[in-house]
Amino acid sequence: MGYRLTLTELLLQQLGHPEPMLGNGSWEVGRLVLAPEYRSDVEALRHCLFLALDYSCKYTQVANLYASCTHVLSRLYRRFGFQAFARDVPLPGTPKTYTLIHGSSPQVLAALSGKSAGAQ
Repeated sequence: MGYRLTLTELLLQQLGHPEPMLGNGSWEVGRLVLAPEYRSDVEALRHCLFLALDYSCKYTQVANLYASCTHVLSRLYRRFGFQAFARDVPLPGTPKTYTLIHGSSPQVLAALSGKSAGAQ
């Protein structure tokens, strides 16, 4: 993030959030494509997110994670260490609205692995 390329950045502009809020190491969590038979499997989602974040943290700076999703999905992502910080954010030129979520990478990684954020 920080290059004005992501949906979340566009939505943050709608809220008037300054760009420095993002800082170095801020990443948008985007789409995960799963076969239809796995789409309702929360453990498959958890496993895929864990593998992606674990790999990313090993090879680059990942401090903060942001995403835009429906309100229903924001409740699911809460299980994984994310917190909603804005609801019903409109996408300009469309009738769509989003909920914006944020999580620090240590908290999200810990939630995905089943460990507390302070545990090693």
